[in-house]
Amino acid sequence: MKLKVLVGNGRKIGLFTLPFLIAGIPLNIIFPEFFIVKDTSGILFWISLLFLIIGIVNWVWTVVLILTKVPRKQLITTGPYAIVKHPLYAGVALLVIPWVGFILNTWLGLLLGIVVYIGSRIFSPEEEKLLSKIFGVEWDNYSKKVKLPWI
Repeated sequence: MKLKVLVGNGRKIGLFTLPFLIAGIPLNIIFPEFFIVKDTSGILFWISLLFLIIGIVNWVWTVVLILTKVPRKQLITTGPYAIVKHPLYAGVALLVIPWVGFILNTWLGLLLGIVVYIGSRIFSPEEEKLLSKIFGVEWDNYSKKVKLPWI
């Protein structure tokens, strides 16, 4: 199995996000007052930790499914894939990056999470066309059953 197949459009999403990361980190260092999260209660830390744990579990589960099903040329329709079509992209964008940012006391994570999500929405249709071509009716049936297809 080629690595390119396993990665999907992750490479394109990463390249789409890279300029924001390259600009965001120095800006965060130079102007921390614009990025600092002002949560004096500490509740945001615990909420962030909860979402981050959920995001990491989602990431590991999704990666295991990809590594076990994709080499066998099987369409993944269970686990996180039963909820969203692209749980790896959505999970990293919405459940990992923003909450790591909050734990690190910066809004940069939220901004980068939004950029990753936008990148995933831009590049996912290309991946879906390929999956439709490969799996045909099986993909069509899956697309109708997935609970949150727009995420």
